[in-house]
Amino acid sequence: MADRTSSSITVDADRARVMAVIADLPSYPEWAGQVKSAEVLSSGPDGRPETVRFVLDAGVISDTYTLAYTWNGDESVTWQVSEPGKMVSELDGRYLLADTGKGVEVTYELAVGLAVPMIGMIKRKAEKVIVDTALKGLKKRVEGR
Repeated sequence: MADRTSSSITVDADRARVMAVIADLPSYPEWAGQVKSAEVLSSGPDGRPETVRFVLDAGVISDTYTLAYTWNGDESVTWQVSEPGKMVSELDGRYLLADTGKGVEVTYELAVGLAVPMIGMIKRKAEKVIVDTALKGLKKRVEGR
């Protein structure tokens, strides 16, 4: 799965504050439009989620699946499917946070693999909607705190 959708946004906050919102996965339904629920199944020694079951409704991509997370301080987090759903067979992504001197640049990269055939253009559009909605929601959530 080489093709990834990527986008960035600058958030007026420090990395710790941005990563705290990213790590609060159960709150995603409040700001990440397509996420209908996020249940933490296990957490690491730092208290951050390690495995999370999601219910996603992104129009053409609706499913329930489990993701495994790897945290790198307040610099990045990566995830991949640990239990695929009926539609989502692969979902690899990451948030990268970089100080800009005027806030934090947050880059969201996402690649979705589906168990059902879908025209590449439609799949890429769904990825773009997920990424853009999440970044805008993250900015609003962090800056509104």
